[in-house]
Amino acid sequence: MDTSTPTHHKRSQCDYTMGFKLQVVDAVEKGDMTYKQAQKIYGIQGRSTVLTWLRKHGKLDWSQPTHRIMTKSPQSKETPAQKIKRLERELEDE
Repeated sequence: MDTSTPTHHKRSQCDYTMGFKLQVVDAVEKGDMTYKQAQKIYGIQGRSTVLTWLRKHGKLDWSQPTHRIMTKSPQSKETPAQKIKRLERELEDE
């Protein structure tokens, strides 16, 4: 009988340098990569770590949420068949 206690593997927490954080934030804000791509490329474990860095150290204003209102265009009432025909006509015109 095995009497050893089960071992629990504690996830390690990394401390990143300020220079590293700013490098990641700069790359994301330039559009070189998304924050999820940055997590994967740089091996950052936390799901919201890069987002937190963007809010703290980024140049974008995160204080005001953006509300986007989608207007309904006349094309939004098209059936799929109507949309296909319209797109085929536009393609022929090209």
